[in-house]
Amino acid sequence: MTTIQPHLAANPLVLSIDVGTSSARALLYDSLGRMVLGTEGRTAYQMATTPDGGVEMDPDLLLKSVLGVIDAVAMAAGDLPGKVCSVAMCTFWHSVMGVDLNGRPVTPLYNWSDTRSREDARELGRRIGTARIHSTTGTMPHSSYYPAKILWLRRTRPDLYWRVERWVSFGEYFYWHLFRRWRCSVSVASGTGLFNPNTCEWARDMLDAVGIDDRKLSPLAQQGESLAVLAGEYAARWPELSAVPWIPAYGDGASSNIGSGCVTEDLVAINLGTSGAMRICWRADHVNIPPGLWCYRADSRYFVMGGALSNGGDVYAWCQKILRFEPGDLDEQLARMPADGHGLTVLPFYSGERSTGWSDDARGSLVGMTTSTSPIDILRANLEAVAYRFAAIYDLLEQEVPGEKQIVASGGAFSICPAWIQILADVLGVPVIASPAPEASSRGAAISALEALGYIPDLGAIPAPLGRIHEPDRANYERYVAARRRQQELYDRLLGQRT
Repeated sequence: MTTIQPHLAANPLVLSIDVGTSSARALLYDSLGRMVLGTEGRTAYQMATTPDGGVEMDPDLLLKSVLGVIDAVAMAAGDLPGKVCSVAMCTFWHSVMGVDLNGRPVTPLYNWSDTRSREDARELGRRIGTARIHSTTGTMPHSSYYPAKILWLRRTRPDLYWRVERWVSFGEYFYWHLFRRWRCSVSVASGTGLFNPNTCEWARDMLDAVGIDDRKLSPLAQQGESLAVLAGEYAARWPELSAVPWIPAYGDGASSNIGSGCVTEDLVAINLGTSGAMRICWRADHVNIPPGLWCYRADSRYFVMGGALSNGGDVYAWCQKILRFEPGDLDEQLARMPADGHGLTVLPFYSGERSTGWSDDARGSLVGMTTSTSPIDILRANLEAVAYRFAAIYDLLEQEVPGEKQIVASGGAFSICPAWIQILADVLGVPVIASPAPEASSRGAAISALEALGYIPDLGAIPAPLGRIHEPDRANYERYVAARRRQQELYDRLLGQRT
């Protein structure tokens, strides 16, 4: 069971805040990891885009939105907030903003998908060496990460750059308002490109390469550290939450693995929302960081390794918008179509590429159309193309972390298009289990808080609910092997490198 009525909730409760790229949510979870029904606050927003590839947001508008969802939970939950033992949080990885000496925003909040720093990323790779950066930080010289964005701002907006006293994520900025203290979790730090996941410290070489020192970054939170005693106005706003421990924000990808129950080497989590990711999270002292994959941290004990796609559910949304499908049984039509039966080859890089080739200049391509090509052929080909990119990540994970695997799939895109899960199973050639957990990231943040405070012994102590198992069709798998080769050949011709 993933949800529970309030009167059946097992105390203590955790208030979990999940800040995504398009919406913020706050929910209560009980001590068994179940969402407490009727206690949700949610709001949607949209980041601003610019013609040159910018994706940004006013951090104070986002702050106001997040404060509002906490208000909504406090109002909806009645006397339940008095039973809350902790507040947990997860936020989208890789966001960065600059603040002044008083913690006021100097810059907008730049999203991971902002590509204006791609030239700076390339120059950084040439200057320092892509392999050296990757082996040290677990990240690539890419516009997603802090180094390129900081260098871009110094080059293009020195008037802003020289006013910045600290580079922070949104979660750090949020907690600064509540507690007037700067803290960055190991999880969020590991996604910056300025952190060494094997030593769990800021990477001095990368700081030198960017031209900053660790005084420009927040102190790292220790394992299990929390903040408590809210600043005056917030203590008055939420008196029941004033003295409980608030856990510094986790990266949403790490939280999604935890919430899906994927915290061992044999469990692979796939999340497909607007973008997509495939990750393994497991406990280890040190890891090798293979080419093509990134390596972050869930905390100081658990690594998170995998790959991320800049395009996921947005591919489905784009096809729906451009091809103008009528409401109806679209998913059933997709499910009935033969594997790779359209003759199309797609590179689904509408927002550029991250894993596995990390090409900021990659763009979407569609090859093989004829007069008989239909809109649903194009949609199905795009869904399969995204699955091929997941398969490329899976191949690399298998090489680095061998052994039999189970794959657990979650995310809003699978809810919108359930047929996509079967396509994914057929492409990978392994069973894919649908996760019924409606909010894997916020659930994972809640479980992390329960573990940090000693209410459960470890991150895997609360089993995740599992749904339908989608077994692969062997004949479809063989057809998809050939289709993947065709996609790779197109990639090589257009981008000139192997992924």
